[in-house]
Amino acid sequence: MTRQNYTFTSESVSEGHPDKVCDRISDAVLDAFLAEEPEARVAAETFATTNRVVIGGEVGLSDQDKLHDYMDRIDEIARACIKDIGYEQDKFHHETVEITNLLHEQSAHIAQGVDAAADKDEGAGDQGIMFGYATTETEALMPAPIQYSHAILRRLAEVRKSGQEPTLGPDAKSQLSVVYEGGKPVGVSSIVLSTQHLDEAMTSADVRAVVEPYIRETLPEGWITDATAWHVNPTGKFVIGGPDGDAGLTGRKIIVDTYGGAAPHGGGAFSGKDPTKVDRSAAYAARYLAKNVVAAGMAERCTIQLSYAIGVSEPLSVYADTHGTGEVAPADIEKAVRSVMSLTPRGIREKLQLNKPIYQRTAAYGHFGRTPTEDGGFSWERTDLVEDLKKAI
Repeated sequence: MTRQNYTFTSESVSEGHPDKVCDRISDAVLDAFLAEEPEARVAAETFATTNRVVIGGEVGLSDQDKLHDYMDRIDEIARACIKDIGYEQDKFHHETVEITNLLHEQSAHIAQGVDAAADKDEGAGDQGIMFGYATTETEALMPAPIQYSHAILRRLAEVRKSGQEPTLGPDAKSQLSVVYEGGKPVGVSSIVLSTQHLDEAMTSADVRAVVEPYIRETLPEGWITDATAWHVNPTGKFVIGGPDGDAGLTGRKIIVDTYGGAAPHGGGAFSGKDPTKVDRSAAYAARYLAKNVVAAGMAERCTIQLSYAIGVSEPLSVYADTHGTGEVAPADIEKAVRSVMSLTPRGIREKLQLNKPIYQRTAAYGHFGRTPTEDGGFSWERTDLVEDLKKAI
């Protein structure tokens, strides 16, 4: 039987975290190529450290001769990301940081694996397993610990960027330990927040005085009690932040990006990868299916696993688990999700409209639990499959 009373912890990191700076730049590069050519193949990786950003990886265009025409824009893209995040430190400033662009054309051997079945349907860009998850414990059908960890940092970024809290810096981490009773989240036993601050004279108590009102307004009423433990900047001063304080790399925050450890992860990162890479698109599809299963009332919790082989279009397996909360047998859910949506790479891309420059916005505060936008952003968060799923059962 599933545990009903326990404490579960998840963390988030802000857009100014070194790894998130790199995710942002990689996704901005991806968006730039997709804006020019929706079928572009991109695998962009970014490394950042003191006064330096290095961007590498592969790009595939229909006319590879055009690749060089876009290369001069990479420097501008990276600097715009760093500026928007808010870095103007002596040793990491959007105007003075050294940008090295090592992007090159995509390997023909990788391309042939994806394109081999062009007369039928393109193959997956790689082998692998991808997971999607949904739960009724929040309105977004996301696990509460990660959802509220993200929400805290988003709120602090808003007041920092608006000028309302000018002493806050871009780099931050949050961590919530959420108490569950009867399987439902009811409070937080501890709150951990470390945030960069620009005033060197500020103590941990000073920082708490700034951030505590925003944390309280973000969490549900009654979740913070006298018994809640607070750990705000527990090591003291945090003035040097971002890649100047710690090197960053694309793809190192895969649990932050997904479900905060509340669900399995296949191991593949998202940022910088175009949607032919099933690491990204199939993970989005699995979340889309799991969310619609839960929204349809078929279960209170649902995990969907998909698996792929490079060059093969159809998934090798579809697995559903409702964790003992299901109103419908998992085997029936597996059949239903296959019937309501094509799970080939092209089918996923077309259903979710993934060939658009919509990825830079995913790079911080989670890829899931976000609000779908009119331009196609976060399309995998829609619940428009509910009626089709009900009919398929």
